[in-house]
This record gives sequence, structure tokens and C-alpha cells, in this order.
Amino acid sequence: MRPGPRHAAGRLGHPRRTITTAGPEVRDSELPARDPGLPLLACGTLGAVKLHVGCAMWTHAPWQGRYLPPALPPRDRLSAYATWCNAVEGNTTFYATPAPGTVRSWAEQTAPDFRFIFKLPKPITHERRLVDAGEPLHAFLTAIEPLGQRAHSLWVQLPPSFSPADLGALGGFLSRLPLEYRYCVEVRHRAFFEDPRSEQQLEKVLGEAGAEWVTFDTSVLFGSPPVSDAEREAQAKKPRLPRRSQALTSHPVVRYIGRDDAARTVAGWEHWTGTVAGWLREGRSPTVFIHTPDNADALELARRFHDDVRTRVPEIEPLPEPIPAGPPTLF
Repeated sequence: MRPGPRHAAGRLGHPRRTITTAGPEVRDSELPARDPGLPLLACGTLGAVKLHVGCAMWTHAPWQGRYLPPALPPRDRLSAYATWCNAVEGNTTFYATPAPGTVRSWAEQTAPDFRFIFKLPKPITHERRLVDAGEPLHAFLTAIEPLGQRAHSLWVQLPPSFSPADLGALGGFLSRLPLEYRYCVEVRHRAFFEDPRSEQQLEKVLGEAGAEWVTFDTSVLFGSPPVSDAEREAQAKKPRLPRRSQALTSHPVVRYIGRDDAARTVAGWEHWTGTVAGWLREGRSPTVFIHTPDNADALELARRFHDDVRTRVPEIEPLPEPIPAGPPTLF
């Protein structure tokens, strides 16, 4: 198990390791950006492979009684979700740092290889914009320590106003983070997607820190006019940016949002089933989150995405059997 973060006096983290491919083993956190030495593995030679999939939350009212038992106490909701998916977005940590007892409960309800990808708290990323954020960052890292390796990646989601001019702040922030965690960064400023020089500068900053660039694919969401209130709200709030599918590390992260029509969501992820299958054959270990505007079908869709990738890469381990939504019947 990966140890918890080390908190040095007056400084969070330590100088980063030199990223290198020399030696008999390259740890996943040390793969350089677009690593040319990453092993290309033919389908059928992968051995045991895991694909991690999940949703934006682990409890959602439309799931109760349909996918999950209808009257689960709060303490059991994550464990029930974890029979459907093996990863989850930690969006709630953006709004508040969780209490120690809450985090211990999360650890108790999940297997050691379950993946939480936690969003850093809002005071760090949006209010202080990664500058002088040591106090809230220390509190957050201390809070999540009980999860150990379940805290798979810490997610730095930046506001749309965070531009190429702010890359110095991002680079400095990433360089001071503890080495015991992986990091992934989501940007929304259009320059990073439309200006090749800004894109290259961001990739350089991320590569030096061994951090991944989170993909948030909204192309299907914006592919046609909305047909529901949830779709209208999603189009009003979500970023409309070019789709990006380049992995920088061995642990790429994809956030895909479809439509409330499940068939359109499935048709729209064909690009990702091929891309993710390719990453797996390269020896990467991706995490994919499936969203829809109302998320009513997201739990089932996440498993379906897993199944669709398995048709291309049969070596992927199947997900566990989900918990029954109700008592067994005679027929």
C-alpha cells in the first residue's frame, strides 16, 4: 500500500524525483509525457488487466430501488455502489474537506484497489488559485490519509479563467506536492485547446510533475440541441471544448458526458472504447467516468462501457456482480 503523505515543516512535499526510463523498472508515476518506451502489448498477451469505471457520485435518488436497495443507510451506500463500479469521482471534496470518521468509513466500504479521484477543495484551486494554499492543502491531505492507495489521484480542477499566463503558479504548486500521490489536472481555458503553444506549455508543466491532463469530453452533450431540462442545464454549465484524447502518463483519466437518451450516450462513446482499449494494450491503467445530464442511467452505463471495452480487450477482469436492488423473487 502506498504510504500517506509526508508533511514536512513549512513545506508540503519534497523535490520531485527525476523522471527517467533508465533501469530495470519504471514506476507509473515516473513515466514521462508521451513516453516512447511504454511497452506496446498485443491483445491476448496482457494477462490480468483492470479497467476502472465509475460515476460522478455514489448515491443518487433515481438509483434507489432500481439499481440499489431502496432503503440503504448512508454508511452502506458506498459499499453498494462499489459492487457496480470500481471508481468514483470525489466531487464533494471541492466543497468541504471530509471529517476523519467519514474518510475511515469510505475505506471500510471499499476494496484496496477501488479508486477515488478527489477534487481538491475550492479554496485551493479557485479562491487562492494555487498560491499560498498550504494550510487548506495540508488539512485535506491529512483528512484523506486513511484511504491509502484508494486515493488513486488528486484532481486539480481549475477555473475557466486560469489561463496560460497562470502556468507558473501551476508548475510551482505541483512541484511542492507530496510524491506519494498521483495528480491530474483539468483545465477549461480555451487557449489550452486552440493554441498549440499554450497546449505544449501545459504539457511541459504536467510532464515535469508526472501529472495527467484530465479529459472532459462534452462533444456528445453539445452535438445537438437539448431535449430535456437536465440537458439544457448541463449545456448551460458544462464547458464546450474540443475533445482531447492524448494520455500523458500511465494513468489517464477520462470524464465523458453523454445525453439523457442512453442509446445516444452509448453511440457517442465509440471513440473512447477504442482509445481506452489502445491504452490498455500499451500497458496503461485508465479510469473512465460516465456522466449523463440527469445521471439516472449512469450506473448501468458505466458497467456497459466496461463491457464494451472488454469486447476489444478480453483480458480485462470483469466487474463484481452488483448487489440486488431488492429481495430475490420466485420467478
